[in-house]
Amino acid sequence: MRAAIRIHSLADARAAVQAAHERGVKLVLVSAPDAGGYAGAAWFDQVVRQAAADHPDVAVTAVLDCGDAPGHVLAALRQGVKAVRFTGDPSLAERLADIASAYAATVTTAPVEALDLRGTRDALAACRDWLARHDG
Repeated sequence: MRAAIRIHSLADARAAVQAAHERGVKLVLVSAPDAGGYAGAAWFDQVVRQAAADHPDVAVTAVLDCGDAPGHVLAALRQGVKAVRFTGDPSLAERLADIASAYAATVTTAPVEALDLRGTRDALAACRDWLARHDG
């Protein structure tokens, strides 16, 4: 998987996209764990869209973590989110993946190694450093 960065705000997402633009690399933005429940798919979708609009040359993949809540996965798919993470029952994950394919979306169950920007004082510098070490 491409270099991934866990975001908690629009400012985080903008820093990540800016750093990816500077390096000329593709980017994976990952939500915080269970963000599909407490932040919601609409919020995540808008944050990603606004940040990506800053640098349309950057290929951004966004993964919304829905924890073990299948309802949050379904809400994300209806919102148009194209990649979600589900940590619940594996048999449910298979069914959700089938449903996601109808939306041209994917469901992953694997952990995502990512730079977590929570509490980072200089998100842009952290993203630059992370991408320098993980973009290949």
